[in-house]
Amino acid sequence: MHRITNTGRVNLGHLFWLRSLAIIGQLVTIAVVQTFFGVHLPLPAMLLVIALEVIFNGLTWWRVSQQRPESNLELFGQIWVDLGALSALLFLSGGTTNPFVSLYLPSLAIAAAVLPWHLMAWLAAFAVACYAVLGFDSVPLNLDNPANLFDYFRAGMWVNFMVSVGLIAWFVARMSRALRLRDAALGDAQQRLLHDERAVALGVQAATVAHEIGTPLSTIAMLSEELRDAARTDKGLAPYSADLELLEQQMTLCTSALARLRSRASTTTNRQTVSEWLESFGEQWRLRHPHVKFERIGVPPAGVSLDDTVAVSQILTILLDNAARASRDHVTLSCTLTARGDQIVFEVCDAGPGIPAALRGSLGAMPVDSTQGGHGVGLYLAFSAAARLKGSIELDDVSEIKPRGTRAVLRLPLAARKLSGAGRQGTTPSNTEKQA
Repeated sequence: MHRITNTGRVNLGHLFWLRSLAIIGQLVTIAVVQTFFGVHLPLPAMLLVIALEVIFNGLTWWRVSQQRPESNLELFGQIWVDLGALSALLFLSGGTTNPFVSLYLPSLAIAAAVLPWHLMAWLAAFAVACYAVLGFDSVPLNLDNPANLFDYFRAGMWVNFMVSVGLIAWFVARMSRALRLRDAALGDAQQRLLHDERAVALGVQAATVAHEIGTPLSTIAMLSEELRDAARTDKGLAPYSADLELLEQQMTLCTSALARLRSRASTTTNRQTVSEWLESFGEQWRLRHPHVKFERIGVPPAGVSLDDTVAVSQILTILLDNAARASRDHVTLSCTLTARGDQIVFEVCDAGPGIPAALRGSLGAMPVDSTQGGHGVGLYLAFSAAARLKGSIELDDVSEIKPRGTRAVLRLPLAARKLSGAGRQGTTPSNTEKQA
């Protein structure tokens, strides 16, 4: 990912390694022509140029280790130094008669890949100027046998061609791959941004509706309380006492949901242990669906805390509500840890008809109409909230042989936790809570 988000640092690292290879190649070439071809070079001056290259490359390595991003001007200076060093070495070894004079081209190809066109134009002009100067003045080659000059030139051209092809192919291929990865990452970021914008728009609408229904809920709550008080003395209302009590409980759920919305907007953290939070969450959800057979399987892992229990509650509420709409016969909720202990897993199962094949690819990606009459907005928000918490939601059938029911799995990472031995054991089926 580092290569995608900061391609400038990748280019500077490439230049360091290319310059290192160039220094090694220069030393090997000088040694070979001096030893085997009888070419007498001005070694002190050439070794001084190479020594300066080594010092500059050491500074470049130190720069690569820094965390500050470099600018295009810095990359321009790096390649300018390489062209200057190459020009100095060519001046000391025959100028334009040196077969390695075409090594200007790989450097310019690299510059074209990493720099804007106006900086590239300055480097091209500098290379042309250096080539022109080398054509008029340079230190001529001193050979023991000048008759073999053409053979030496042809051999040098062959080596130069192979080196140029290797450098251009390696660097440009690496840069092209980095650019393709960056474009892919930008495309993914744009998709996530579009997804987040859609979720934010739905969230704003939900907040607006919550604000608008506050007053009607207060009025209904006051009237239901008056009716319950009247039922104690009015025999005509006495048979409805249980219904009025249930109505008050549902009104309490609505007002507590609005209170949580206001609390989430004003507080920055909602950290709570899983065992404590899941107990109260299960009881609150039972009040929402008193006619659904709800079963909480196993014991939550001990010593594990969630940073945002409000967001997790919203996600699980949506998943459980969908399960309750699909089947009132059996809705289960379990909470376990993964084998590595770095994720907490919530699993919601129902005994409904399962997920239609036509909706499998679009559930959670966009609001869609379901077979139970819903519009998929809640599930879409659940997927968005899970992604914001760096988690994920998976939907599949409970049974692969005979599809019956849906399993929704919410996975959330645990950044910091205190895990006891009991927490690593996951769930134990001996402790099961049921409500019919």
